[in-house]
Amino acid sequence: MEYVYLGDRQTDPALKGARCAAIRRPDGKCIRGRTGGMLVRFENGRISVVIGRLLRKIKPL
Repeated sequence: MEYVYLGDRQTDPALKGARCAAIRRPDGKCIRGRTGGMLVRFENGRISVVIGRLLRKIKPL
C-alpha cells in the first residue's frame, strides 16, 4: 500500500506530504500499534512509526 503522510505541527517538514509504503508482516497485514501507529518506509529509505490517522491512501492507476 502506498500512502501520503500529512503530518502535524511537530512533524519534520521534510516528511510532510511525503510518499511512504506500509511495512508488512509475513502474513501480508500492515504492522500497526495498539495506539494507532503504523510502521512505514518513506521514499528516502527512512523507516518510522507514524500516526495512522494522518496517512491517506494513494489510489492505484
